[in-house]
Order: sequence, then C-alpha cells, then structure tokens
Amino acid sequence: MSEQDYSIIEKQLAYDGYFKILRYRVRYRCFAGDWHDNVVREVFERGHAVAVLPYDPQTDQVILIEQFRIAPAAVNEYPWLMEIVAGIIETGEKIESVAYREMQEEIGCETLELIPMYQAFVSPGGTTETVALFCGRIQANCFSPLHGKAEEQEDIRAHLISRTTALSWLAEGKIRSLSAITALQWLALHYAQVQEQWGDGK
Repeated sequence: MSEQDYSIIEKQLAYDGYFKILRYRVRYRCFAGDWHDNVVREVFERGHAVAVLPYDPQTDQVILIEQFRIAPAAVNEYPWLMEIVAGIIETGEKIESVAYREMQEEIGCETLELIPMYQAFVSPGGTTETVALFCGRIQANCFSPLHGKAEEQEDIRAHLISRTTALSWLAEGKIRSLSAITALQWLALHYAQVQEQWGDGK
C-alpha cells in the first residue's frame, strides 16, 4: 500500500478541551483491491511524549514511579500505577531535552546519558500520540522518594529497586503501564549491551 491508497475527505474538530478530538471522514483501498468509502473515525489528540527508564548500571537498580491515574479509577481498577518517568513534548522542544527535564522533575536525578529504545504509536486506532522510550543512566545515590510539581498537582512516589525485582514485578503482573512494561522488557533483552556501554561507569 502507498499514499495513493487512502485519502482524507474531511476533518472536523469534534471536541476542544484539555485534549482535542478530531473527526475524520476517509476512504482507503482494501487488501482485496476494492475501496472502503466514507469511513468515519475519531482521533484523540494530546501531543507526543517521552518516557525514560532510570537505570544505574553500577548498582543494577532501576527507579519506578507511582502516581494516581484517573483512567484506571474510571473503570474501578486500582489507580496508583507503577510507571517510568514520562512527559509531554511541548511545541519546539527536543525529545532529549524533555527526557532530561522530566528525570529531574519526577525523580530528582541528573541523567548522565540516554540510550534510545523505541518510538512508537501508543494506540493507533484512536490517537496520534507517540512515545519515545529511552533508558537513562543515573547514579542511584540521587534517590529520594517523594516528588512532583505542586502547581501541576503531581504527587509522585519513587521506588529504587533492583533490576531483578522489577522484572519479577513485571512477570507477576504488578506493572500495568505499557511504557514501563516495554522499557523493562527492553532492558531484559539488552542488558549485556547496556552493561558493556555503561558498566564501567564512564
């Protein structure tokens, strides 16, 4: 398939609040060769994000953060989720700059270096949002437990745990944030590479 195999017929603003919802009318070619015409889809617009897994290769520890999330509460699920550091990319900001800033704001740690993991769509059936994932090298002695910007009503508790404990929590289903799940799986797959690059502390 190519760009010639779909067209956006109409775009309307369906909702304009803290987030935006756009309503699209599209047509696109089917795999069998015919066309779907006048297809209506709504797209949730909230910008793009950066997420970072803080990792100290010397102590083999990660930092996970815990905070209240409204979406689980809305479906009667436990709303304090274990996550990784994350933030929205504002207009004109560089991805890496956001990563460094959010690490300082959410866990109070200086980021010594970043390794890119992935950049991917969060839920392409309904939102344009992408998340750029990084592994961020820290020194664990920066750790303190409570963070968050009061003016943004953030309330964050940080957890400094061993990499193996984090992977155990992952296997036990205690981590339910997709960015955190993906980042920890990445670290499990690339552990030797990360240790080779960062393990000497340089």
